[in-house]
Amino acid sequence: MLTAGTVVTVVALAGAAAVVLSLPRWLPGRVVALRMRVFAGINGDESITVPGDLVGVDRFKEVYSHPAACGRSRGAALSDLFWYWLSPGPEIHQEHLEPGERYDAVALATRRVLSVPRERAEELARRCVTRALRRGPGTVRLRDLMMPVWAEFYYELVFGDPCPPDARELIVGNANDVVTALKCCGLRHMDRRERLTGYLVERLPRVRHELPAGLTERERALYLQGAFFNTAVVQMSEATAHVLMALAQHPDVRARARAGDDRYLDQVIAETLRLYPLFGVAHRITDGDIALGDGVTIPAGSVLCFDYPEFHRAGFADPGRFDPGRFAPGHPPVRELNHIPFGVSANRPCPAWRLAPITLRVAVRETLRAYELESTASHTRSLPNRGPCLLTPLDALPGPGRRPVLLYMRFRDGWEDVWRSLVQLVLGTYMVWDARRLRMCESHFAGGPPPVVPGRS
Repeated sequence: MLTAGTVVTVVALAGAAAVVLSLPRWLPGRVVALRMRVFAGINGDESITVPGDLVGVDRFKEVYSHPAACGRSRGAALSDLFWYWLSPGPEIHQEHLEPGERYDAVALATRRVLSVPRERAEELARRCVTRALRRGPGTVRLRDLMMPVWAEFYYELVFGDPCPPDARELIVGNANDVVTALKCCGLRHMDRRERLTGYLVERLPRVRHELPAGLTERERALYLQGAFFNTAVVQMSEATAHVLMALAQHPDVRARARAGDDRYLDQVIAETLRLYPLFGVAHRITDGDIALGDGVTIPAGSVLCFDYPEFHRAGFADPGRFDPGRFAPGHPPVRELNHIPFGVSANRPCPAWRLAPITLRVAVRETLRAYELESTASHTRSLPNRGPCLLTPLDALPGPGRRPVLLYMRFRDGWEDVWRSLVQLVLGTYMVWDARRLRMCESHFAGGPPPVVPGRS
């Protein structure tokens, strides 16, 4: 006979088990919200969010394009955090240089490297992705699958030669380190970053294009590392993973994209970058007043944080739904929509805004031609899970073993989200604190020592 005490114990154990089993459904979101509050508390409340109370959605592009919204790093505590994650070399990174002669020289050099005929860019992307797909089917992380593609692609753009395996491994390791730290999923590995810098210094004589004048050898290597082997490799890997992840989770869209033409694939890419923009927030520092009318002015020295996800949701019906039809013929043209995946032309647009969509389309198309894609993992803008996906060769469908694999992936990915969210809370809090302690950007503009952090942190 069961006693009252036994019943209470059984109920308590059952309740505890229910709570534990429910963790993947609610804990990651709660931890993310807590992490954002911690970040805000450490960083302080120094910025003006756009769109927000002061600047609405209707004036987002106007303010973003304003000539006074041109400062990039100097005067923003937020810059210390980005410089921390991007070191070594944030002081020479194109996206973080202040306006002036050095920025102009660096931007010109980047345009030279990226000025590739369309046919050559497509063929190079096709060769690189074909090599990556030969590694075989099975369970993959889409971002990891695509990083070697873009490491090889940009190596050949810069140096004109095929990327050696050891260079590819070094570039991928560095890029993965940068993006993992940015997402607070792991700490930085400064020794690996320094090895890449040293490798690029040795390779400078082989660069096919004129590099920015007025830079030392090390600065030129850091420019290449930041522009092409950090930013370009990371952003293109993330973009490709997002598009393939969206296709993996929307079978009807995937089937039409596989059978359709490039115009529909372009719609899929546009909708993916609307729903999952690569930039969360772009910050700018005003070097003059911006008059908004009615006596309201954004004063010089303000830090503007342009919220891409919020802007991309505004003006769309059911904005959280994935619908490539929003960009179909007959709908308003893209220039009239709240859609700026590559920024705005008047304020530092992505220098690869022409090249990136062309090569991204090739990578997605070639993957669709080779594999069926399926995923049960959560798909968020920051993609900290790196895009778990099951790849099955098209000539092997239907496969009897896919369902158990997908069930296992669903279980694994849910519990990974729980563990990862706790890791992000701890490491993210530490790195934000450490960045504020080091104040790399602030020290640089105050005339302090170069912002180099040796060793591993």
